Amino acid sequence: MRKVSSKAAKDDLRPEYDLTKLKKAVRGKYYKQAMTGTNLVLVDPDLAEVFPDSASVNRALRALCDAAGKSTPSSRRSTKKSAHGKRSAA
Repeated sequence: MRKVSSKAAKDDLRPEYDLTKLKKAVRGKYYKQAMTGTNLVLVDPDLAEVFPDSASVNRALRALCDAAGKSTPSSRRSTKKSAHGKRSAA
């Protein structure tokens, strides 16, 4: 097996790339823009069979929110902090 010369190992960039433009790159430049409109949630495979698209997931979550909003206040558990900073069921 032949050793690769150090010059050949350093020059693996294609000639059409302009190094002067590559050096101006900033890490995470568009990260905030990309994340502002994104709320990605991974669904387990068994749920993905039941909810094949985002519209079905949204319908189910809206129905759940409506059902939770109609529950009586006495049936919901509230948590209050005790004097020691620990939460206890009220």
